[in-house]
Amino acid sequence: MKDLTIAKAAHEAGVGVETIRFYERRGLIEQPRKPRDSGFRLYSPALVKRIKFIRQAQQIGFSLHEIQELLLLRTDPAADCSTVRRQAVAKLEEVRLKIHQLRRIGTALEALIAVCPGRGGLQACTILDALEPDHGLVRQLDVERPLPAAQPKRRARNRKRDITNHQHEEGGMKSLTLKVRGMHCDGCANTIKALVEREPGVKTVSVSFVDGEARMLYDPATVSEDKLVALVEWPGYRVTGHSS
Repeated sequence: MKDLTIAKAAHEAGVGVETIRFYERRGLIEQPRKPRDSGFRLYSPALVKRIKFIRQAQQIGFSLHEIQELLLLRTDPAADCSTVRRQAVAKLEEVRLKIHQLRRIGTALEALIAVCPGRGGLQACTILDALEPDHGLVRQLDVERPLPAAQPKRRARNRKRDITNHQHEEGGMKSLTLKVRGMHCDGCANTIKALVEREPGVKTVSVSFVDGEARMLYDPATVSEDKLVALVEWPGYRVTGHSS
């Protein structure tokens, strides 16, 4: 392949002309010298290959700073494959954390959409209410933590005095009543309700902001009490006492 103008180099590399100029400003590639006859700058096949490398590294999640380090490694005679592998492993962990974060955001949005009335005045909008800085759900999204699994057994034993739990009359179902702290409006109660009722094995959920309680009927063979407590606490609320 012969030397190309910037437009043809961009086409060959699968990027825009402005992307190449941006790479030049960031020092990722060297800008070719302008010919003395005032013609167009020409990009060599090696430079086009470098642009392709940068683009492909970006596509799998590497930042421009990290790509610059990879490019330096390619020219470092002391570097070996293990160095690049460590960077790839670190990037994979970062991607996994982002996936967890996106899943939590998706779950939070599903819960908010499920309880939004979709009509009426904005003062009744549960989505806007949840975006307030002091809302438990928003505070929890600042902490990188996936949706909860069941709580540890030790913690569950400590909670026994705070939970009213008795066998339901029909079909082996159980009812559970939790005293919840941190709710400041009906929107908070609706958020908890939407999260819990999506859990397999939960038959009914009733959450009262006024009483500060969450009552639920569930199948203990499908979902554990610990998991239900964890779901209530996940948006940032806290189970603090029991109700008869």
